[in-house]
Parts: sequence; structure tokens; C-alpha cells
Amino acid sequence: MTARMATRSTKSPLQSIIADRAAQKPLQEQVFDQVREAILSGQLSPGTRLPATRILASDLNVSRNTILGAFERLHAEGYIEGRAGSGTRVSNILPEELLQTRNRLQVPIENTAPAGKLSRLSQVSISSNQQNRHRPGPERAFRPGLPDLSLFPFQLWGQLVAKSWRNPPTEMLLAGEMAGYLPLRQSISNYLGAVRGLHCTPAQVLITSGAQQALDLIARVIIDPGDKVWLEDPGYQGLRSTLQAAGAKIIDIPVDEDGICVDQGRKKAPDAVLAAITPSHQYPLGVTMSLTRRLEILDWAKTANAWILEDDYDSEFRYAGKPHLALQGLDQSQRVIYVGTFSKVLFPALRLGYVVVPTPLLASFTAVRTSIDDYPALALQPALHRFIADGHFASHIRKLRKLYEKRQQTMINALQLYAAGRLIAAPAQAGMHLVVRLDPSCGLNDEQISNQAEKAKLIVPALSSFYNGKHSSQGLVLGYAGLSEQEINLGVKRLARLLE
Repeated sequence: MTARMATRSTKSPLQSIIADRAAQKPLQEQVFDQVREAILSGQLSPGTRLPATRILASDLNVSRNTILGAFERLHAEGYIEGRAGSGTRVSNILPEELLQTRNRLQVPIENTAPAGKLSRLSQVSISSNQQNRHRPGPERAFRPGLPDLSLFPFQLWGQLVAKSWRNPPTEMLLAGEMAGYLPLRQSISNYLGAVRGLHCTPAQVLITSGAQQALDLIARVIIDPGDKVWLEDPGYQGLRSTLQAAGAKIIDIPVDEDGICVDQGRKKAPDAVLAAITPSHQYPLGVTMSLTRRLEILDWAKTANAWILEDDYDSEFRYAGKPHLALQGLDQSQRVIYVGTFSKVLFPALRLGYVVVPTPLLASFTAVRTSIDDYPALALQPALHRFIADGHFASHIRKLRKLYEKRQQTMINALQLYAAGRLIAAPAQAGMHLVVRLDPSCGLNDEQISNQAEKAKLIVPALSSFYNGKHSSQGLVLGYAGLSEQEINLGVKRLARLLE
């Protein structure tokens, strides 16, 4: 044992525990890991009494707070338990044993119900399970839509949250407004008018629990089972599943360099009730809908008495070319329902989005909203209002825009360096991801690459998986916004090795 490692008395039942100050791991975590391992290995059997924290701290020559912190975590996770008058002891039932019991309970049991009496799932549930849109896990490279969290001003955010709730008015504690916190809706309305060219009042802004709830709300208001809906092909699978859950008959409309092909939509389903599009930055291809196409789809909606769902999920991040104003700003007939989110701009756990509703639909949206929830959670809305109104949101966006542009170039350089001849990358004018094409000469399949990458702890969606029509393109969708330059280079190296 080195001079920097602690010594201890021979009376302690934790003889193998050391506190190494030369290690990078914090002392509290060292103690937790070693006590946990001693319990799991059987060195400390269930019911064994542990030394007092004061004695163990003295034995290891560390502060008592270090031991208290480690023991609190062991207690919280179920490895130890405290008994009045008998000190701290190893738990009789350990967390791992509970997990094994739970797994045994989850083993499928042979069904003995009579024929025709089986429990069933809805087709919506089955379809949602098959799509598996949400992929949990710690992997970051190259998850699309993941923002950078290191630059978010959490200290400032914490101050805004604390200030909002230090002495809140009673009415804020009793119930929220159906459409959301009015000052926040005013801030959003002002921001959208100044930056995205929208024509809207605060009364038209409804706060939602992220963009996905906004999409679900739109589907509930607009669609009856069997109604036809235009959907971009390729397109966002989360939107497809939401529309299918509402009973929509999806009409896949191809996307070219000018955006959704409106003429194809008119031919396939002129009587559709809704067109769901991402005109500012098409997902996943990244193209921007041309002015001609924008005017065409607005004309169709007016003529067909239909609606347009404009998903403007990452419009803030544009790096080249003249910014296009939102489609809603061109709409003279109140046919566009606009959806935005803060989750992809600030941080995913925020779960706050909004929908800008045409005035004729406000009563319907408000009525249907009651079937989802009474009102959106109010906890973070006042802080977000101040974050926007005081200019912090715009400042944060400017920082991220510069950073993401640099990271996109880092991604392109890395692909050219490590994956030349297999992957073809070109700069994108906007967004948080790149669509990387497969070189036809390499003979690779994007689904196979995606599956192999997942085994290697890389999230690399296949471009072909976003298509639902007969024709699809081979490529990969690589997110870069939430990755450091080092992570981008290391991730591309790992991906390149898979391609070999």
C-alpha cells in the first residue's frame, strides 16, 4: 500500500477497503464501489453489521462525510439497512436478487385460456412497438436531434426557476391555464413574429409537453378514421405513428430538392384533410422547401379546404443561404398549424413545446385538450418565459449556431479522412445532423451498417428506414450537434472500422 493509501485497524469487517487519493475516482465513489463489491461477492453476508461511519472514516483516514455519502447511496440502492439500536447491516435481500426474482416473474407463462378468449392489443399498440422510435441508452454518437448541453447556462436557469417559485402567487399553485402560462405564450408569440415571421397572437399559442404532444393534439382535432393525410417520404416516423394512431390513411408523397412534391399529392389524394411537412429543414433529407412549392401547397390547402401541419423542429440552426421565413407567415387563409419545441434547442428533459393554432380552430383545440390533460405542467413555464423575454434564449441560440456549424465541418472532415470511398458527405445549410450517402461502389447496405453500429454502441440510423414508398436511398443519418470534436472524430473512426 502506498503512503497515499489509508491504513485501518484489523477489527473492521471491511479489511479490503482502501481509499486511494492518487486515483481519479472520488473517494466517496471508491468506498461505495468496494463495499458493494464486498456485499455481492459474499465477503459481507446478509445481516452483517458494518462499522460505525465515524470508525470507518478514522480507519480510512477520510472525512466522515465521505463515508456518510457512500452509505447513504448504499442504503438508497438497497444494499444496507439501518435498524434502531443495532446499527447498519447488510440487507437480507439484495437488489440483484430482486431483479432476478422480477426476471423469473416475467418468463412467459403458457396460455390456458379458451380459444377466442385471449387478451388482445390494438393495432396502434402493435404498430408503435414495431417502430421502436425511442431508443434509450447512454450512446451519444451519432444520435440525431441531440443538442449540446455543456453550453446551457444552468446556473442562470436555476436562478430563474428559484426566483419563479420563491414566493409564488396562490393562483399559480392551484391550477394552470388551459393553453399554458400567458406570459410565456406572449414571449413565444413575440419571438416567432420577430425571428420566424409568423402572424400570431398569444391567444393562438398553446403550450404542450413537447412537440410530440402537439402532433397528437393536432391529429385528434383534424383527423377522423380513414381520412387521407399527406406525409413526406422519407419522413419522421414519430409523426407517422401519431397519425396512424388517429386512424389516418397515410399517403406517402415523395420529396425532392425543392421539398414535398405537391403535384404528386394532388394526383394521389387531392381530397386529403391534412399535409404534414417540415418545410424549413426537411427531416431527414435536410432540404428547404422552395418558395414555389410553398405557394403551391398553400393554394392546395385553400382549394381543398384542408390543413397544413408545419413542423419547424430545428429552424433556429441555419448556417448558409438566406433564411426562409416560416410557411405560416405566408398563409393568408389560416390553413397552417405551426409546431415548435424547446427540447431540441435547450435540453430534452425540458419537455416543453407549443402549437400555433389558426383562430377558427381555437375552440376545437381547447375542447380536445381536455381529453389529454387539464393544463400543461406549470413548474418550468415561468422560468422559460423570463429566459426568452430577457434575451437569454436568443443569445444561447447564437452560440449554438456557431458551434454546430463548426461541428458539422468537423464531421465532414472526419468522414473524408477516415471513410473516403465508402461514405459521401456534403455540407448542409441547416440542422443538427448530416445525411451521408453510401458510395455505390462499396457494395454496402445501410440497414446492415446500422445494425452492426448498434452492436458497437453507435446510433447510426439507416436512411432507407425513413422511407415507406417503393423507392428509397442508401445512406446514414448522423447527428453531430451534441458531440464534441473529439467525440466526432473517435465516432467516425469506429464507424469507418465497421465499414472495412
